[in-house]
Amino acid sequence: MQMPVRQTNVLAIISLIAGILGWTLLPLVGSLGAIITGHMARGQIRREPDRYDGNGLAIGGLILGWGSVIIAVLSIIVIVLFFGGLATIVALSGR
Repeated sequence: MQMPVRQTNVLAIISLIAGILGWTLLPLVGSLGAIITGHMARGQIRREPDRYDGNGLAIGGLILGWGSVIIAVLSIIVIVLFFGGLATIVALSGR
């Protein structure tokens, strides 16, 4: 009896590649692409587990994508707080 051959989900591969690109060449586009295709791939893999493989690739892409987005948001918050603090110090010292 032969086991059915499961193919690696293409969206899972794209998610991992986009996640890597999100950390290197295409920060915003790559990260968003990794998040979207990662969720789509996991959905396909869950719906058809006998046909698709690659859940780990999709999870890797999701982790890379969300990690990049979280770091970008935190960086923006730190920059705003830093320059807001500088503006407050300059405004108070000018009195």
